[in-house]
Amino acid sequence: MAELEIEGLSLAFGGLRVLDNVSLQVETGELFALIGPNGAGKTSVFNCISGLYRGSGSIKFRGQELTKLAPHAIARLGIARTFQHGELFPHMSVVETLLTGRHAHCRGNVISGMLNLPRARREEFRQRAEVERIIELTELEHYRHAPVDALPFGLQKLVGFARALAMEPKLLLLDEPSAGLNRDEREDLARFILRVKHEIGLAILWIEHDMQMISDLADRIQVLDYGCTLASGPPAKVLSNPKVIEAYLGHSSA
Repeated sequence: MAELEIEGLSLAFGGLRVLDNVSLQVETGELFALIGPNGAGKTSVFNCISGLYRGSGSIKFRGQELTKLAPHAIARLGIARTFQHGELFPHMSVVETLLTGRHAHCRGNVISGMLNLPRARREEFRQRAEVERIIELTELEHYRHAPVDALPFGLQKLVGFARALAMEPKLLLLDEPSAGLNRDEREDLARFILRVKHEIGLAILWIEHDMQMISDLADRIQVLDYGCTLASGPPAKVLSNPKVIEAYLGHSSA
């Protein structure tokens, strides 16, 4: 069974049709890239998976239908995502930011925390240990106590990536994680994505505009154009498809 199965997903805002009968499957441990020109509907697919948008069709995660669930319930099932613009709390440190990703795994209650009971201290130690594991994985050791709004943009994007990993997801949704990064930062990000794929074995659905990264890292690609599937398959086959080239460049002879 696929980790994620989308069948006939459609979405419209008034008379504007954003997604039109989109279907895809992401297998366990697969790095599946969803690409397409700006406005093709890629982030709308993520918002439907996350429960932020309600479209028609079926979205199943490990066989469970998601379309009627609230966003927090979907997150608790093991689906984490990043955002194009980070969406971080600027006043928090890196450690505090990653701890917010541990919320669904916290055991205890407000009273034990307020009274600083031994049980609450043990739970905080356990959660901080998990956060330190993610900090080491993403090589953020030197920034653990820095406020996120004092970090360069590239590091803020990496903190958002680390926060998603702190949720211990079974499916990771990456929404343009390399946008705004320089060459060295993109190379680091590619290394972290491969580390997560091979060491943790996560299924990853990845929106990206860097075609070199897509070609080098993705197992399969699906192309959207005006909300419809244009092509799907291995990177070499999809990226050489004349229809895909035309969608990006306006003509197929380039």
